[in-house]
Amino acid sequence: MSGDDYERVGDLVTLVRGTTYKGALVGKPGPALLGLGSIVPGGGFRAGDFKTYGGECPEQLMLRPGDLYVSLKGATKDGEMIGSVAQVPSQVASGRLTQDTVKLVIAPEFEELRQYLYWLLRAPQYRAYCAGRATGSAVVALSRDDFLAYPVPRFTAFRAAVVALLESLDDKIELNRRMNETLEAMAQAIFRDWFVDFGPTRRKLEGTTDPVTIMGGLVQDMGRAEALADLFPVALGDDGLPEGWKKKALLEEAKLISGGTPKTDREDYWDGGVPWASAKDVSQCGETLLLHTERNITQSGLANSSTKMVPKFSTVVVARGATTGRYCMFAEDMAMNQTCYALYSTSGRPFLLYNMFGALIGELVQAAHGSVFDTITTKTLATGSVIYVEGVAAAFENTVAPLYEAIENNSRQNRMLSATRDLLLPKLMSGEILFSEAEDRLEAAQ
Repeated sequence: MSGDDYERVGDLVTLVRGTTYKGALVGKPGPALLGLGSIVPGGGFRAGDFKTYGGECPEQLMLRPGDLYVSLKGATKDGEMIGSVAQVPSQVASGRLTQDTVKLVIAPEFEELRQYLYWLLRAPQYRAYCAGRATGSAVVALSRDDFLAYPVPRFTAFRAAVVALLESLDDKIELNRRMNETLEAMAQAIFRDWFVDFGPTRRKLEGTTDPVTIMGGLVQDMGRAEALADLFPVALGDDGLPEGWKKKALLEEAKLISGGTPKTDREDYWDGGVPWASAKDVSQCGETLLLHTERNITQSGLANSSTKMVPKFSTVVVARGATTGRYCMFAEDMAMNQTCYALYSTSGRPFLLYNMFGALIGELVQAAHGSVFDTITTKTLATGSVIYVEGVAAAFENTVAPLYEAIENNSRQNRMLSATRDLLLPKLMSGEILFSEAEDRLEAAQ
């Protein structure tokens, strides 16, 4: 078969199905386990802290940067995962297929079509194809034959230009995502140094007198460093806290807000202009800020249900179910359902509260209980305590606010870039949008 002789996916690739693995070896040194959780429903790689596997990893089951793999079955009835494709990013040095994923081994003569195939399998036409051929009731699946039979249009110069533009969009999205990871890590490091490790006080105890060094090199301006260093005591008390510091209940620092669901049989309650977050939205956010919800409600739905508007930058956590403990901040005023709790800073310091909650979530989940799934209750949240010192709290909020503002800007830009990408996938390839218009959209996002 020549490099131009192809009509369907099966002409380009062979499939290698993953296998089960031994649970006792999960977490041991080895490649990342890349199962359904590593694939974004509809296509794309879901970045995260993946579990590693220290057991048998035959080469045919290994995934390397650039490799493509798909899910031919879904974990839920909605079938969103069916046929979803992901590409191993450069930051994942090695991965292992699981029983839920299948590797696409591209024939050498078609290697130049790798990225074209990747984007073709993310287009809505392909998603519709998968939905139309899904089988099963409890767990839906796409047969290997149907997957391999998906038609592959000829790779023209025009389509090559489309792929290049889509790659540029994705590169920018990934750059923003990594920037946000770095910014979030910086904020968390400052919080840990000040409120967990008591770094400035301990450095004073060690005899450090230089304000810049006392603050761990956080700021290089001597005047700013002196002002920050003066906020921290020179000794620790008998309770292990810096002298004069006290703990307070989490719910003294935060107002607890619960959610609700408008009646689903009332059409006038749904598809309005009020974002309504579910546990799925929060658990699949995967980022600091939630900008978009799967469903919206109307003002009438808001007024006639137990759901409430949750202010922007509130910390929201999944309180029950398999994803208990996942949390994020709302990037807008939003409503939410009853599977979540929101915490709104009563002191007007939402970023401090977000970091406080992040430091507590492990013990809150450990204290959660439920007959089937873990459940975080109001009583669970009431057990949480945080350190709150007015001057240090204000300084922390002022220090990290620019970091979170940058995260918000990057996240909003990524939403625009993603929308442009999703517009191009169905329309640009079919010539329904001028190529120059697509390029203009990309340039506007730079």
